[in-house]
Amino acid sequence: MRSIGFPPGSKFTGCLALLSTASKIDRVFSILSECKPVIVAFSGGVDSTLVLKLAVERLGPSQVLAVTGISPSIPKSEQEEARILAAQVGSPFHLLNTEEMQDENYLANTVNRCYFCKQELFKKLNQLAETKGYKTVLDGTNADDAGDWRPGMKAAQELSVRSPLLEAGLTKSEIRELSRNYNLPTWDKPAMPCLSSRIPHGEGITLERLDRVEKAERILRNHGFSELRVRDHYPIARIEVPVNDLPRLIEEPLRSQIVQEIKSIGYRFVSLELAGLKSGSLNP
Repeated sequence: MRSIGFPPGSKFTGCLALLSTASKIDRVFSILSECKPVIVAFSGGVDSTLVLKLAVERLGPSQVLAVTGISPSIPKSEQEEARILAAQVGSPFHLLNTEEMQDENYLANTVNRCYFCKQELFKKLNQLAETKGYKTVLDGTNADDAGDWRPGMKAAQELSVRSPLLEAGLTKSEIRELSRNYNLPTWDKPAMPCLSSRIPHGEGITLERLDRVEKAERILRNHGFSELRVRDHYPIARIEVPVNDLPRLIEEPLRSQIVQEIKSIGYRFVSLELAGLKSGSLNP
């Protein structure tokens, strides 16, 4: 019978939080040994990069495959960065086309949109694992995610995807510290939710909207902003950056230049969220 992590919020997860980081890593290694050979659902973010690093260290590259989904909701730059990261960690790498844009449930952009996205991804990963002879699919869900709005976790449970960081009780801060100790370049990488998360729930997901958001966010990154979101309230682009970055964003001539560039890709108005960046601000 498959071993699973403790239910989020249970007294057992509280006990896991009291364990030392070293004990949690031992638990991760134990899970990896149970699961080998493994496919890692690899986004190139801080969490999945640590899972991949630990899997390669514990099992060896012949027992690990990093797989990144190709989707209009994932910036092309993130897909290329994932390929480079996998090579740095020493893992074989595979790109996998996903088809959530063919799913009316996903396109409707209800509050559980992420469930349908992860369901599609994990189904494809399980099929790939069966074809290539891998035993288990792993993802990068961590202990802090258990307290957030994460409909995709239900899809992971239904499709027998393991979450070693969650099962071991590793928090985001511990994961960043471990990543820094391993000299992983992702240790301080900002969170990068999919582009669909920039569209208010109930408003349909379209290729046009995803492309517009990707271009708008690329404009801000090209001007040196690293933590950001552009929320698509078309014809309005609502920019979110950390409060400390607000003064720079409204300085001239940068402000006028950004407004002009974002309008050039199709927005009529460009607004700034004075409350600052809040990950998941469109969540219920």
